[in-house]
Amino acid sequence: MAGRKKGGRGEEKPVGESRHADAPESGFLQGLQTYGDRDFSIYMRRAFAKSQGFSGEELVRPVIGIAYTHSRYNPCHRHFPELLEAVKRGVASAGGLALEFPTISLHESTLAPNSMKFRNLMAMDTEEMIRAQPMDAVVLMGGCDKTVPAQLMAAASAGRPAIQLIGGPQMTSRYKDDRVGACTDCRKFWTRFRAGQMDAREIDAVESRLVTTAGTCAVMGTASTMAAIAEALGMTLPGTAAIPAVHADRLRASEATGAEAVRLARQTKLTPDRIITAQSIENALRVLLALGGSTNGVIHLAAIAGRLGIKLDLKRLNELSDTTPVLAAVKPVGSEFYMEDFFAAGGIGAVMRELKPLLHLDCRTVSGETLGTRLAVLDGAYVDRRVIKSAAAPHEPQGGLVALFGSLAPDGCIIKRSAASPELFEREGRAVVFSSLEDMAARIDDPALDVTKDDFLVLQNAGPRAPHGMPEAGFLPIPKKLLAAGVKDMVRISDARMSGTAYGTIVLHVAPEAAAGGPIGLVRSGDRIRLSVAKRSIDLHVDAKELAKRKAAAEKAKGAEPALRGYEKLFRTSVLQAPDGCDFDFLRKV
Repeated sequence: MAGRKKGGRGEEKPVGESRHADAPESGFLQGLQTYGDRDFSIYMRRAFAKSQGFSGEELVRPVIGIAYTHSRYNPCHRHFPELLEAVKRGVASAGGLALEFPTISLHESTLAPNSMKFRNLMAMDTEEMIRAQPMDAVVLMGGCDKTVPAQLMAAASAGRPAIQLIGGPQMTSRYKDDRVGACTDCRKFWTRFRAGQMDAREIDAVESRLVTTAGTCAVMGTASTMAAIAEALGMTLPGTAAIPAVHADRLRASEATGAEAVRLARQTKLTPDRIITAQSIENALRVLLALGGSTNGVIHLAAIAGRLGIKLDLKRLNELSDTTPVLAAVKPVGSEFYMEDFFAAGGIGAVMRELKPLLHLDCRTVSGETLGTRLAVLDGAYVDRRVIKSAAAPHEPQGGLVALFGSLAPDGCIIKRSAASPELFEREGRAVVFSSLEDMAARIDDPALDVTKDDFLVLQNAGPRAPHGMPEAGFLPIPKKLLAAGVKDMVRISDARMSGTAYGTIVLHVAPEAAAGGPIGLVRSGDRIRLSVAKRSIDLHVDAKELAKRKAAAEKAKGAEPALRGYEKLFRTSVLQAPDGCDFDFLRKV
């Protein structure tokens, strides 16, 4: 027909007429490029979309972005291509258009100096891509430790409807008579090797058995802790946090998540700020404490909360810890069970049902229902009490984490008491100080090191503003000569972090850190430190005049700041301390 053209929905429009004067600020035509001609922007976008084979009918559907973190550098996410196809099936079945987009992907063992340093970069990448690209809702595909918090931080700031999809934990393997899984067992066997109880051939054999499936660490480490936190916040579909990576239910959860994202876009339009509230943050803290979860969970939750202007108060953490029992007997807290057992035992839902009297049940979840309604559906469901204890007969009567304050940590620090040795909770000890990671590596196994089992090992300059960017170095190795003598634990203190898979009487996240002028940087070998978990205190027994003298000497000896560029400069100049989640100061809501 001369003088007429087909519109995107099959309708005919005259050539030259404004074809999209009423184009919606949603779907594929939202957030147009600024060419100065709106119709031309629409015309260009649709032209390039059609080059991918999309029809006009597809382009008017709700658009579901999928933040896709598959990477050959990230073995925890190697099953994501299959999960992606399941998500896209779910989106299509619900009438949406699924468009995956790549973002930074972070893995613990393949990033230097550590993955935490790049969490904020991933959060910025994800946030900006959610904002910049046309999508009505987004599915956040994450799993490995820093990917889930980075995505939740991003979603909280981006303000678009979002739903988290967890990649899931590995299944366990076997080494001789041992059932094994990363990465608590990694540390167990490595400690045996360092103590001379295993030879090189044996440790090589173990190395090939520790990680044998896709997925995140098989224990209640940081990845599984953050998965639990995502579900406790209400940002995932119920029951999906703990499904093993290679389980068929993980595919079904992916498909259901895709379909739910379309419903989010069409009906509720729930944005993360209406789900992640001060009350849901407290719910997540309760779950973290009840799991004896990773200490990293405190930092990540503080960062997520900070994106919405919510302060995570460490003193409030202690109040919650005093009234929250540890219910999950999953490594590293327990000695027998893994995440696949936790899933089969009832998962996060079983834990939260036990905590119901302590939770804010009116919090809204991503599916639109309240937490109370979500949990009520599961009343009477099977629970394996070997793995998930009842509130009446808990694994431990109080929460797994405690914040300590005192002259060594004026702004606080964290100890994971559920994975520590109670006989070391009330102690005074002599400090054996390592000024850096390099200093520790050089001297920790020196036979001449002046150290006994009753001393406190102290690592300085390993916080967020230090050169290594707060690595998981807080699990200071016990000196070889003490290991050989049978020492299994001792008090270790640092401004670093610790893997959620680790264990021991370890004080972490000391704030302010040494690099920010904190008192931990003024400790010298031979000083006395007093630790009291009961009093929630940690104090350096050095008088104020001596500390002032040391501080002045340190300032005088300080050399010129190194020349920095790029992300390193951004990180070192903008990162906040651990109690504020180590986010960048300019990304928090003020």
